Amino acid sequence: MALPAEPSSTPSLPPLPSDVAVAPVRSSADKTAFVRMAYPIYQGDPNWVPPLEMAQKDFIDPRKNPFFEFGEVELFLARRGGEVVGRIAAVKDPHFNQFHETNHGFFGLFECVNDAGVARALFDAASQWLRARGFDSVIGPMNFSTNQECGLLVDGFNTPPAIMTTYNPPYYASLIEANGFTKAKDLWAFELSSSAQPPEKVVRIAEKIRQREGITVRSVDLKKFEEEVALIKTIYNAAWEKNWGFVPMTDREFDHLAREMKQIVRPELLLIAEVKGEPVAFSMTIPDANSAIKAANGRLTTFGLPIGLVKLVLASKKIRRLRLITLGIKEGYRRRGLDAILYLDTLRTAKQLGYEGGEISWTLEDNHLVNRAIESMGGQRSKTHRIYQRPL
Repeated sequence: MALPAEPSSTPSLPPLPSDVAVAPVRSSADKTAFVRMAYPIYQGDPNWVPPLEMAQKDFIDPRKNPFFEFGEVELFLARRGGEVVGRIAAVKDPHFNQFHETNHGFFGLFECVNDAGVARALFDAASQWLRARGFDSVIGPMNFSTNQECGLLVDGFNTPPAIMTTYNPPYYASLIEANGFTKAKDLWAFELSSSAQPPEKVVRIAEKIRQREGITVRSVDLKKFEEEVALIKTIYNAAWEKNWGFVPMTDREFDHLAREMKQIVRPELLLIAEVKGEPVAFSMTIPDANSAIKAANGRLTTFGLPIGLVKLVLASKKIRRLRLITLGIKEGYRRRGLDAILYLDTLRTAKQLGYEGGEISWTLEDNHLVNRAIESMGGQRSKTHRIYQRPL
């Protein structure tokens, strides 16, 4: 994945604050501080969804996150007078660079007070770590790859984030851009109501294609979970191999993510399309569990009591939104109407299950074929997440 050419002149950076110290995370207390650092940043923000503290600790734990089987991460905390004022992760992903024949390092898990100097101290620490490993540029935010949460929200702050998407204060873009980063790519989200009526022409053509091509669409069978995961994995890695930023998942990564998703999925909304018996495409739409996660306020237990868990379970019964998280078609079967068929079947099923609508995300800003298909179904652009770049 080659990045656009950088500007020839080096921008002036904000001054480094003399009272801020940045150090790598080492102790258990540091890890807890890293996870909890975001709370004061978002205090009073009605749209923020506090992530489950236990899940965040597992994510940065090399023993529990399969990314660490091949990748390397260094976590940093910025402190001013003993108070944590920022955090960042420097990320080495050899699979990305091997696949795209690039030499990029990454930053992620960025949180910071509204101070460009503090942000510079964090970026300097991450950049120094990446330069020591021979990288020539840094891109992000990536947590820790495009297979996880990525991108900085730059438009669409008026609603809460969908499950597995990022959210941040509007001023983060200014902090990042003040420190010499420029846009590499925008990622788009679309809003679609289940009450939307697809154009009659789209429905008619899709049904003709379904009959003519011998296309059948079925739901995933969770009783054959391992078989279905293996099938979807094959389609996934074949469908996105030429996309900007795509990195094939390892078997362990894919299986780990599948086990996590199994807890929240509705199998009726996990669709596999077959052409004359051959599986060639799939789409994954999941309940937007963020409303339930928000009810737990970051913790499943308080003083040993499962208060957060009870709130989460009760709130999960009221979920009425979805996120269409992925739709992939093998090469050779694209531009044949499979995307429209999967969108239509998802829309019909969502309506039957009582969901009000939700988000389709994310798509690349220049994936015109996919974006037009979503808009033809009534999708309206709702959010933009940005990936930034800077030379090292």
